[in-house]
Amino acid sequence: MTDTLLALEGLNVAARGAAALDRITLTVGAGEVVALLGANGAGKSTVLKAIMGLIPSTGEVRLEGTEISRLSPARRARRGLGYVPEGRRLFPGMSVRDTLLVGCQAGGRTAAERLAGVLEMFPDLRPRLATPAWQLSGGQQQMLAIGRALMGAPKLLLLDEPSLGLAPMLVDELLGRMRALAAEGVGVLLAEQSVARALGVASRVYALAQGRVVAQGPASELRRSPVLERAFLGADIAVSSQGPNSQPEATR
Repeated sequence: MTDTLLALEGLNVAARGAAALDRITLTVGAGEVVALLGANGAGKSTVLKAIMGLIPSTGEVRLEGTEISRLSPARRARRGLGYVPEGRRLFPGMSVRDTLLVGCQAGGRTAAERLAGVLEMFPDLRPRLATPAWQLSGGQQQMLAIGRALMGAPKLLLLDEPSLGLAPMLVDELLGRMRALAAEGVGVLLAEQSVARALGVASRVYALAQGRVVAQGPASELRRSPVLERAFLGADIAVSSQGPNSQPEATR
């Protein structure tokens, strides 16, 4: 039985510049990749921001059984949450090395060991340690954003739309790294619009529509479920015939 890292119970967010959430309940286990699927505006990013404490919410947020709803984002990070926001949110003029080190609250040997681990996972960053973030490609910037979160040695990684603006091959590479991360015991909650790719990497899926969970279960089962297609607000999304390395087709 997988140990539960994250448990949400009745999570609510009122609409204040973000999608409203209505009684979201979900879990993520240690060493598990869980996908949060839904169309634009369904509430995926809002769920991650609420977990991280970046927006007000009600309901329970438990990390390893401990209620963290009253903690600041910084204290939640120290408890083991890592967050990669949509759009990466890097400091353009900061070097790759400094960007990674700013994500590490430890120093000395610990920081060096974590840096080595990130560079092992993302070897493309190694020859670019002195390069400003703005000079990196989109894929390299996404690797850097994930690496910055990993420098905090998170128990749970919250990953918001990693495929946005990236070539399919890079998306497959990044999601493959998430599988490797989960194999080391880290939990991953992945908010994603690329249905087929998310289904290929996740063990379980929650589908959101208008701020509510409308479907959940093993990825292998939801791949064949019409409920997942209906969650995308009327879009016809082909998922049942897609492999993990294929892109879904959507038409209005």
